[in-house]
Amino acid sequence: MSTLRINGELYKNLVTSGAKNLRANYKYIDSLNVFPVPDGDTGTNMRMTIEAGVQAIANETVFSVSEMSKLASRGMLMGARGNSGVILSQFFRGIYKGFGELAEGTVVDFAKAFQSGVTQAYHAVLKPVEGTILTVARESCEKAFKTLKSKDSLEDYFNKLISEAKLSLDRTPELLPVLKEAGVVDSGGAGLICVFEGMQKYLNGEEILVNDDNVQNVAVVDRSSFNAHSTLEYGYCTEFILQLQYSKVDIPTFNVKTISDWLETIGNSIVALQDEDIVKVHVHTMDPGLVLSHCREYGEYITIKIENMQVSHNEGSIVESVTTDPNNQCNCPQCVALREQQEKKKFALVAVASGDGLVNTFKELGVDYIVSGGQSMNPSAEDFVKGFDQINAENIIVFPNNSNIVMAAEQAAKYYNGPAKVYVAPSKTLAQGYSSLVMLDLSSEDPDTILAGIKKTIDNVTTGLITYSIRDTEFEDVVIKKDDFIGIKNGKIVVSYAARIEAVKALLEKTDIDEKEIITIIYGADVTLDEVNEVKAFIEDNYSVEIDVIEGKQDVYSYIFSIE
Repeated sequence: MSTLRINGELYKNLVTSGAKNLRANYKYIDSLNVFPVPDGDTGTNMRMTIEAGVQAIANETVFSVSEMSKLASRGMLMGARGNSGVILSQFFRGIYKGFGELAEGTVVDFAKAFQSGVTQAYHAVLKPVEGTILTVARESCEKAFKTLKSKDSLEDYFNKLISEAKLSLDRTPELLPVLKEAGVVDSGGAGLICVFEGMQKYLNGEEILVNDDNVQNVAVVDRSSFNAHSTLEYGYCTEFILQLQYSKVDIPTFNVKTISDWLETIGNSIVALQDEDIVKVHVHTMDPGLVLSHCREYGEYITIKIENMQVSHNEGSIVESVTTDPNNQCNCPQCVALREQQEKKKFALVAVASGDGLVNTFKELGVDYIVSGGQSMNPSAEDFVKGFDQINAENIIVFPNNSNIVMAAEQAAKYYNGPAKVYVAPSKTLAQGYSSLVMLDLSSEDPDTILAGIKKTIDNVTTGLITYSIRDTEFEDVVIKKDDFIGIKNGKIVVSYAARIEAVKALLEKTDIDEKEIITIIYGADVTLDEVNEVKAFIEDNYSVEIDVIEGKQDVYSYIFSIE
């Protein structure tokens, strides 16, 4: 079969099949981590990003390839996780832009749209690095376009695209020495090829098999929490996508604040986002019917989802409380009313953290909203946006606290159209985030001055991490055995030992602790107090620094050291 025309239905099937193939292979993509540590998450982030796009178009039947690609792009933008996920979302946003206003396109149109995707992805990265997903996308799309013949089918295009993508992926270690030293190819590039291959399999009529271990469990509703004798206390979680209509509003001048301001009179936990002529809304309310009736004054609904928040929804091993949000705030009407009465702040703080101890510490330091996440569980752009909309402030400063989360935070800030101005601090580790919050000075009330102060603090912080290795490898002359404890200084592996306490001591000796004044020990869920005391004693015997200790209870990293 030769496919020569691409419409919305075909594009939907291609993206859906690409996502399915990535789901079938994401664990392998995760394993292509440069560092042999248990936080490889590139495959997971890319899978969750593209699946957000698939979810956005799952029930769509529009004929136009332009409109279908637009809807998929929107879903990926808000669902983007990690640097690889953000780049993937921008690639698909570029594809949507490349289609322009086309209802149906040719193979050449499709190839040009992919070229547009590459351009958009490069523009999304402040300092593009070759030897990454960007290189694989650029080289494969350029080669497939340049060698495309007038009579070629879409099947021919994907043959060329994937052939060059694989060659490009094999070259990534030559462009990025850290890959060569670790003995791996770029994980983001490998993930992109999975997507391309999934699209090709759909065209060829091939079935994609997904292992049961890789399939997310379907949500199960626990009816025991709400029955014929129950009284509704918590209302309904109401979500919808609204297509604005020219017959009802002047779309170019329409402001989504019109909707969000009204929603505040009958609900809470409001997220209202506008992307051109589409509005996406999330609200907790006692009367979803009133919400739907009112908002229909502006347009017509594309999707609607309403859930009784008093009913428990269990998804796999994750249980989401129906009475609390990620910050342990009660959502009963009384507590919601109290929060709404709070005075508007000049500056509010949002920070990413995981581990009960770290979360509580950050709250004590003045953080208004915690975005749950970190290593191996990067939050999405939408997770940040939901946090922004729960804060009553003129300005919001975000502390990503992880180099793989910065881009998602920046994407959320870019597309957020709420009342607050959002600024992303350059904190790439939890140690940097902690020190920045301790030293934070908001007295100037000037965002540029405040951010400059944060950067100055960050520049003075040395981050030390202790975790364990998941494979044998050698990294810059450090020989690492599987299950060894490895020490990481400012993003570089510097020591590896079979005993954790020895790794801690060796790591500290590799830092500039002699030149610093304070060391904060943030210890994880797997560390005993006796071991922490041994670490303290070692520091006291060998260095003249003040020591602070925090029970972070974080996973993955046994110790996080903030040395300043």
